[in-house]
Amino acid sequence: MSFKVNRRTFIQTLTAAAAVSAVGTPFLALGANKKVVVIGGGTGGATAAKYLRLADSSIEVTLIEPNKDYYTCYLSNEVLGGNRKMDSIKFGYEGLKKHGVKVVYDYVTGIDAKAKKVTTKGGQRFDYDRCIVAPGISMRYDTIEGYNEAVSKDIVHAWKAGPQTVTLRKQLTDMKDGGTFVLVAPPNPFRCPPGPYERASQIADYFKRKKPKSKIIILDAKSKFSKQGLFIQGWEKLYGYGTDNSMIEWRPGPDATVNKLDAKAMTVHNAFDDIKADVLNIIPAQKAGNIAKTAGLTNDKGWCPIALDTFESTIHKNIHVIGDASIAKGMPKSGYAANSEAKVCAAAVAAMLNNTEVGSPSYINTCYSVVGKDYGISVAAVYKLAKDKSKIIKVSGGLTPKDASAEMHKREVGYAHSWFNNITDDIFG
Repeated sequence: MSFKVNRRTFIQTLTAAAAVSAVGTPFLALGANKKVVVIGGGTGGATAAKYLRLADSSIEVTLIEPNKDYYTCYLSNEVLGGNRKMDSIKFGYEGLKKHGVKVVYDYVTGIDAKAKKVTTKGGQRFDYDRCIVAPGISMRYDTIEGYNEAVSKDIVHAWKAGPQTVTLRKQLTDMKDGGTFVLVAPPNPFRCPPGPYERASQIADYFKRKKPKSKIIILDAKSKFSKQGLFIQGWEKLYGYGTDNSMIEWRPGPDATVNKLDAKAMTVHNAFDDIKADVLNIIPAQKAGNIAKTAGLTNDKGWCPIALDTFESTIHKNIHVIGDASIAKGMPKSGYAANSEAKVCAAAVAAMLNNTEVGSPSYINTCYSVVGKDYGISVAAVYKLAKDKSKIIKVSGGLTPKDASAEMHKREVGYAHSWFNNITDDIFG
């Protein structure tokens, strides 16, 4: 797959290299009272909290997260396809506590950048020397007439894994054979670029096994998507894509843009059609998580501008933003990218607190998609910061080849599951 070494060696090498580059040599604990507050216990926030403690055990790290359990978005589509249980994507924070991270279960309501204080719904206040914000995403319901947060409790997006994942799975199992599942894909930029198409694939896998007369329609304002050629190749092989009996129909382009929802009739409208669904999954446009806007960290498009070498906000000093909410130009909004960004940020914060030089960062991303039974695809890349620090540029990587064998696709599924076990242990272990 365009690699000069085998895939497993490549992934192991780039992961190890990025971890060393990000954290470097741990700082000596000098007894200084250095305080960092991390807001958000998802992939980015949890990784940053852990790796700060690994970089410098004298830093007092407080992680504030409202939920005691975190459900990963990555591989949650396998839950929808009936190939994974919810408990397998659920993780707690006991591992972080063992690393000396103070975990506070509360909801952050404000960040005072001048006073360097974080306040919570529970009435707590936390001082910080530096603050790391990992707010994830929030939904822009206003882009589709008739769709709002209340409606999304029934016509779910399930783009934050958890209760809505369970709801959508039940809707699919309750749907009659011969029914139509309609997926409305979001416009760019959004969390997990291949995610909607993996979701369609996993649901097609379920329909093929349990409801073979059913159909999937993807309404997509975009004319192309991540790993498109590889997905379509898999759909052709597994689900008859391109034939009269195709289980998946992808309707792309501006004319497919959904502009209105009739929730009662389970119907969405675009420029030319009314499309009725038995199960409807709307993934709306997205922006940075709400606390980012409340704290004044977002631009006019709803995302957070940052310095790419440290992830420090270009709006407020001493506050860093990582993960999906940040404008990490050149990198996708993915789980592995958030993990990589968090390590770069942790190393930079530790260096700044110790008045030492911030090193030259490297970044990595690997993204697996399970298209169906024994059929996986992937993309992997290593990145570096451009000399002028204006963007993150790809320096190496590759895709699953178009001529991959059946055995190679099967191995990709195994790699995907192994990657999941490794990254979740890296974050929460």
